Order: sequence, then C-alpha cells, then structure tokens
Amino acid sequence: MYLTTEKKQEIFAKHGKSAQDTGSAEGQVALFTYRINHLSAHLKQNHKDYATERSLVKLVGKRKRLLDYLKSKDIARYRAIIAELGLRK
Repeated sequence: MYLTTEKKQEIFAKHGKSAQDTGSAEGQVALFTYRINHLSAHLKQNHKDYATERSLVKLVGKRKRLLDYLKSKDIARYRAIIAELGLRK
C-alpha cells in the first residue's frame, strides 16, 4: 500500500498542528495532494484506467473546495499552505 499509517502521520505532523490533528484543513490538503500526485503517476503508465481517473478528478475537486473554504476563512493560512506545497504560482 502506498499510503501507510506512518506516512499519514508524517504528513499530518508536517502540515497540521500535530500527527493526531487529522481534521485541520492544511493537513487534509496535504494528504489530498500526496494522493493526487500518486494517482497522476499511476495514470501516466495506465492511461486506460478510467476508475482511477474518476477518483483523481473527485480528489482534485475535494482539494479545490477545501482550499476555497480556507481562502474565505483565513487568507494567511491559505497562502502558507499554497506556498508550502507549491500548488500555484
């Protein structure tokens, strides 16, 4: 499995408040980004895997909605997570 419990805790510890803070928007965006990158690499090799393609589109939508929420609530946190993950310009 590409996403173990240890990897999740590492992502949440790095981007969230703590390893157990799985509800923070920053931690969730970081986890979605990790999963999106993994699925994108998979689809480069398996371009006919339409189920994975659909999952990727759904994940991108979830991340976008979460980033929109974060942008409306706290622009400083939004800018920090965007810069940290390198999502936009």
